[in-house]
Amino acid sequence: MSNNNHNLTLRSILDKDKLTGSNFLDWQRNFVIVLRLEKKEYVLERAIPPVPAANASRAIKDTYEKHVDDDNQVACLMLATMTSDLQKHHESMKAYDMIIHLRQLYQGQARHERFQISKALFSCKLSVGNPVGPHVLKMIGYVQTLEKLGFELRTELATDLILQSLPELYKQFVVNYEMHELDKPLPELLKMLQTAE
Repeated sequence: MSNNNHNLTLRSILDKDKLTGSNFLDWQRNFVIVLRLEKKEYVLERAIPPVPAANASRAIKDTYEKHVDDDNQVACLMLATMTSDLQKHHESMKAYDMIIHLRQLYQGQARHERFQISKALFSCKLSVGNPVGPHVLKMIGYVQTLEKLGFELRTELATDLILQSLPELYKQFVVNYEMHELDKPLPELLKMLQTAE
């Protein structure tokens, strides 16, 4: 019962702002949060598989039926959280097809957001005297946001951007990092920089 209360409470974020089109990115972000809690996020990531053969195992048939049921629930939730005009255009679609169509309609917003995020990332510079931790966390956040928008930066490039954003007093750290060809995940790079600070 407690889990259902959490689901209902979290679903209330979708009631606040129905999808109108211009708010697609925010709506999608909130929608995915709700689906993640309900363990149904996969419905937006892959289409319903073909109907299993009559001689398929019970496990395969159960998996298929669960996907169909989850898709139906997610599609209904999607329709319930959008304006009536959008509902009319999407009411006959499965959840996966609906999210693909919505992304195609509003991908320009994602392009604009990607531009703004990448601009902020590429212009990051740590000022002398400011702590390195919040600076690097902000840059990691930008990298993760770009990844969610479908523009994944390789770790090497993200690392280069972080190292290039540091002031001259980190020059020795950067030289050592490059000389030893360290290839660390971004959180480890953050720890190393905080230790060097």
